[in-house]
Amino acid sequence: MVRVASLDHLVLTVQDIPRAIKFYVEVLGMQEVTFGDNRKALAYGQQKINLHKFGKEFEPKAASPLPGSADLCFIIDGALEDFMKHLNYNNIEILQGPVARNGALGAINSVYIRDPDQNLIELSSYAL
Repeated sequence: MVRVASLDHLVLTVQDIPRAIKFYVEVLGMQEVTFGDNRKALAYGQQKINLHKFGKEFEPKAASPLPGSADLCFIIDGALEDFMKHLNYNNIEILQGPVARNGALGAINSVYIRDPDQNLIELSSYAL
């Protein structure tokens, strides 16, 4: 049977690549990656997020790439309460949470924030 095995990377279209990198590195603990012809990405776990500047996207691209159109859920390391303290320390507004949700592998607890482009970011940990 032919099937998809995992997600390798996704693309976020952003207004300001350095600002996006700063947020994802400093607030979410991802690593900045440079590849190809000085392209930028954010690495975490076994995945990465490639960054496209709005209006200067790489081909091929999504039919309607827009900043602020993504809704992403990331599983965090450690306790959600500790991550919430980290968000507060970095002056990141928590829009909602903690709330119970359902993740790909079962029950999760989540908080919601926005990145600099207003993408919705769900930060979650699996319920013990």
